[in-house]
Amino acid sequence: MNQSDKKIKKGFNVMLFQSIWRWHFYAGIIFAPFIFILAFSGSVYLFKPQIEALLYSDMIFVQEEGEHVLSYNHQLKRVKENFPEAVVQSITITGDEKQTTEISINDQGIAKSVYINPYNGEIQGSVQSDQKLTHIFKKLHSELWIAGTIGNRIVELAASWTIILIMTGLYIWWPRNKKSVWGTVLPRLRKRGRLFWRDLHAVPAFWLSIFILILIATGLPWSGVVGPKIQSLATAPEYAYSFGEKPQSITVTKDIVENVPWTNEQLEVPASNPSSYVSLSIDDINYLLNQQDLKKPYTITLPNGELGVYTASHFDKPKDLATLHLDQYSGAVLSDVRFQDFPVAAKLVEGGIALHEGRLFGWPNQVLGLITCLGLMLIVISSFIMWKKRKPEGGFGLPIKPNSTKANIVVWCIMISFGIVMPLVGLSLIVFFIIDQVIRPYYLKRKVNH
Repeated sequence: MNQSDKKIKKGFNVMLFQSIWRWHFYAGIIFAPFIFILAFSGSVYLFKPQIEALLYSDMIFVQEEGEHVLSYNHQLKRVKENFPEAVVQSITITGDEKQTTEISINDQGIAKSVYINPYNGEIQGSVQSDQKLTHIFKKLHSELWIAGTIGNRIVELAASWTIILIMTGLYIWWPRNKKSVWGTVLPRLRKRGRLFWRDLHAVPAFWLSIFILILIATGLPWSGVVGPKIQSLATAPEYAYSFGEKPQSITVTKDIVENVPWTNEQLEVPASNPSSYVSLSIDDINYLLNQQDLKKPYTITLPNGELGVYTASHFDKPKDLATLHLDQYSGAVLSDVRFQDFPVAAKLVEGGIALHEGRLFGWPNQVLGLITCLGLMLIVISSFIMWKKRKPEGGFGLPIKPNSTKANIVVWCIMISFGIVMPLVGLSLIVFFIIDQVIRPYYLKRKVNH
């Protein structure tokens, strides 16, 4: 390659770098606040078991133990006595002798968790489900506190653009020549000013990049656009229905059960056969479940109506995940779907979800997730400070658009490929295109004329 060709190649690489950095800058400015909120709320929700055990210890743990445990029928009776207008929805079987029994009710339109001492039937307390601290942070993390579709789509869009930020950031960070480890793999903490904050932004982002990408990827199954595509690859097998004909119901398990394995959310709910109008009691159903080798803790959701079913669900360790639907009259198992029945893709997704929530391998999983979230928050904060130090007084500090059609086209093609994989990114690219190619030139033209 002669000197002229090298000069052309170098010039193109410079323009390509500037174009990618420009996209990285714009995406960061727009989505950094959302990324910070998701990282912060996620870091708190990781420790849900510890937080709830601390905040609600007087309700969760028995204050007085006895020799004999009351039947679940008796415990439900005591709850109905204390909440006469409420409808009991589910009961959680923990298997822990030191814990109270959690019974979920709908008390005149308000969802509550009631905690009852299984030894003496005393109600140790109740709390509205949507007022639990962990529920608040979960809603913030999944919907940015904006209920419904809009909040979920914003979260998915921010998560999708975070992937692009990581990829473009790695390209910008990647050393172009021989450099020392300082400023590339180790931060120069003795430096001052923008260089110091640049290293606090780039170096942690490099080390945590793979963990951030995994964290985002394992959260996408809950998203509203990409999530259903993932779920279509990980549906429950048809042979899950072990009793009778397959249900012709449009009701799916997530409609009647609050905590259910992700793979089983779309599992159709069969109907009970009302050959006898005497439903089995919760103790009868629990006895039958004990014969099914269902791991504790599990939740039993009570039937709704004469065609409703009892649903038992384990939602903790991935290898023990299970969802069973039982006929409320005969106790026959109408559907039994467990982790070993899941397709390989579903097993991987369930493992990823457990990793995302910090329950795959205990407290080390939680600590790893916390480090990743804290690192992500540091990356956002350092980027904001860098921008503040860079931007001119009274200006916005926007990167100049590279004067290279070829470089811009290459980067646009890369961005479009991201948009094909992540549809919400594709829609946002249309907005960016209008801003970049129509609104921005018009604004600059008016500025020059004035």
